[in-house]
Order: sequence, then structure tokens, then C-alpha cells
Amino acid sequence: MTVVVFMESPDDELSRQALTLAQSLDGDVQAVTVDGPYAPAAWAKAIVEAAGDADVVGPGSDRGNEVLAHVAAQLDLPFAANVTEVRGDELTRIRWGGTLLEEARLHAPRRLLTAAPFAFPPLSVESTQSRVLTPELDGAVAVVDHVAPDTGGKVSLADAKVVVSGGRGVGSAEGFAILEELAALLDAAVGCSRVVTSAGWRPHTDQVGQTGTKVSPDLYIACGISGATQHIAGCKGAKKLLAINADREATIFAHADYAVVGDLHEIVPAITAELRKARSS
Repeated sequence: MTVVVFMESPDDELSRQALTLAQSLDGDVQAVTVDGPYAPAAWAKAIVEAAGDADVVGPGSDRGNEVLAHVAAQLDLPFAANVTEVRGDELTRIRWGGTLLEEARLHAPRRLLTAAPFAFPPLSVESTQSRVLTPELDGAVAVVDHVAPDTGGKVSLADAKVVVSGGRGVGSAEGFAILEELAALLDAAVGCSRVVTSAGWRPHTDQVGQTGTKVSPDLYIACGISGATQHIAGCKGAKKLLAINADREATIFAHADYAVVGDLHEIVPAITAELRKARSS
């Protein structure tokens, strides 16, 4: 049995996690990347032609899920997204932003899967065969340009190693000044919850969550965030989560590695002051 793995790039972490899922299927793993502008239907066609009758695995990213959905449509086969484990034709996958684990059986002659983000350790592409596909783009819908949001020279949410994020508990748009100050010291990005963008305190580009940006920093500092399912879906990739909230019953604490119960308007400036003191000594 052969397993073809669609990789966005050899260095992409989610793609390297998909390699781990592919290897668990006990087949001859072959990695493919696609050269040229992003055109999901055309990319899928190239993968279908390259895969033959092999299983196809992709990363659980926006592009990975979109391309594999096109592969499934072209093959008229079912597709299972966000898979955490495969046992023959049975599998476990994440649903509803990570709040539900679904046990399912895939009724198909071959498996089309994407790996749930951060459910598998990443592998190096050097551990398997790889090749580059060049799809035919005639008549295909393709992305010709991507305009990144203006970060004002600051680190972006997607790239930040540290994210300082605020929720309803911050209290106002002006209340984010203490989070901005802490973020500047940590070379961090400032994020927020959906309720903050709904209130107009921060732009949507700052939103972390299921309908915002999904982040995977080394440290995520959640200030005054209750821990709604949609928000946790966006920050669960963080290696460590520090939660600061006055409500000791806040849901966010169930997901936190470190918890501080108290008023963020006192705690955040205190952390900033200690950082400044440590750096000046």
C-alpha cells in the first residue's frame, strides 16, 4: 500500500505532522509538494493523478483541508478531516473546535485524511521520498496575490512566539494599553477574543479563535478571557498557556498550564514591572 502526503512545504510544521499520520498507516509513504500559485482544484487534480489508487493524507490547515476536499470531490470519495488516530477503517477525529472526539468508520476503498493540528509529532521530510508537482492551471481559479494585514512593523499573530491576548475582562479598548506594554517587552503579538472585536475594541485581524487566527506560540497569555470553546480552538496549539482571570471558576483555567486568579489590571502591570526590573539589573 502507498500513502501520498500533500505537504504545503517541507518546512511546514502541520505538513510534517501529516507525515507522522501517514507513517502510522503502515504503507510506503511518498511526500508531494505543489509548485505554482495556489489553485486548490488544479492542485487536487495533480495530486489525484500522482496518487493513483493510493491513500492521500494532508495537513489539518486551511489549505490542506481545502485541497483534500477537492481531491475527495474529484474521486467521489468520503474525506475525514482532523484525524487523531486510524485503526484500519476506523478512526478518531476532532469535531466542533476540539470539544468532541468522534469515533467513525470510513466506508471507502481508499483513505483521504487530514491530520488534526498538533495531534502528532512532526517528522522531517528527509525521512521519506518526495517530489514536486506542477499542475496545469489553464482555466483554473488561482490566488494571484495575498495582501497581509498591516501590523505596523510588529510581530504578527501567526508568527509570534509569545501572544498576549485580552478578553471582556480587559474592560475597554483603552484597557489594552497594559497588554501592549507587556507585549512590547516580550516581543509578542497582541490578540483578543471574539467579544472584544464585536465590541469594536480591537480589529478582527487581532482575533484568536475558531473564526479568527489559530496560533501556536511558545507562550499564550490569556488576560480576562473566559475560555469559550471557539477561543480555545484558536489557541490550543500553544505550548504553554498562562491564564489571568478574576473568576476562579473561569473555563480557561481548565486548559491553563499556569493560572493566576486576580485582577488583570493589577497583575499585568506587576509582571511588566518585574520584567523591567530584571532587565535593568
